[in-house]
Amino acid sequence: MSARRVCGLLVVAESSYRYVSRRSDEELRERLVAAAREQPRWGYRRLQILVDRGGHVNHKRVYRLYREAGLMIRRKARKRLRRVGSPRPAVTAANQEWALDFVHDAAESGRKFRTLSVLDVYTREALALEVDTSIGSRRATRVLETILRERGKPAAIRCDNGPEFTSRHFVAWCIEQGIELVHIEPGKPVQNAHVESFHGRLREECLNASWFGNLFDARRKIGAWRKEYNEKRPHSSLGYRTPAEFAASHQEAVPPGGSAIIPDARQNQATWVEVREEESVV
Repeated sequence: MSARRVCGLLVVAESSYRYVSRRSDEELRERLVAAAREQPRWGYRRLQILVDRGGHVNHKRVYRLYREAGLMIRRKARKRLRRVGSPRPAVTAANQEWALDFVHDAAESGRKFRTLSVLDVYTREALALEVDTSIGSRRATRVLETILRERGKPAAIRCDNGPEFTSRHFVAWCIEQGIELVHIEPGKPVQNAHVESFHGRLREECLNASWFGNLFDARRKIGAWRKEYNEKRPHSSLGYRTPAEFAASHQEAVPPGGSAIIPDARQNQATWVEVREEESVV
């Protein structure tokens, strides 16, 4: 039976049956593979942003080439428990809430080190990644004071019940600074989900993918990854924009001597705060 007769019986246009695509995917495939070699833990959507900044390539085409090139990453399915979380006030601006937590790793010699992560919940910016063998409450407050001089005070700090965050020094420092300290319930890290998700990316893309010769090497590589995360890595929760781009697009300039509404997380309502121009001291 001829192809023309089969197409007639199936009510299919003969031109569609004989159509052969002339579009070549080799160039896009090569760019996709090259980008995947630079970022082996990224998925196809983030790789698409690297290979197609103009946004003219369909994501289904990128996904097809992604599968054909064998770039799929197998991820272990986690067993999730159903828990009822406590209600949290909506975060609508930067510096409303910072999230703090620790992550651990080890160098080539077997010496363990800790990394203190400070994350802005709204902009998803990694404000600090402090690396050392031991980080106590006083070291944590010094790191926060450095960030405060650059960005100002947050309305609240969310953290777990570790000894660094429940010590008298840390609690007294938060009271002195006028910052609300929010401790999550024991055994419920989901209440601090933003920093836990951030640690998943830090573990997968930096800690597990790098070999640290010593503590100084770990500081250098983790610091470089923090810069890449803030300025180059597209974030899915931010519309695949980088945290730096998202923060710049939502930054509202306040004129000198004007006023602004700064949400108060302790009262869950907006409070008018007068913003005055500081006098310069010579």
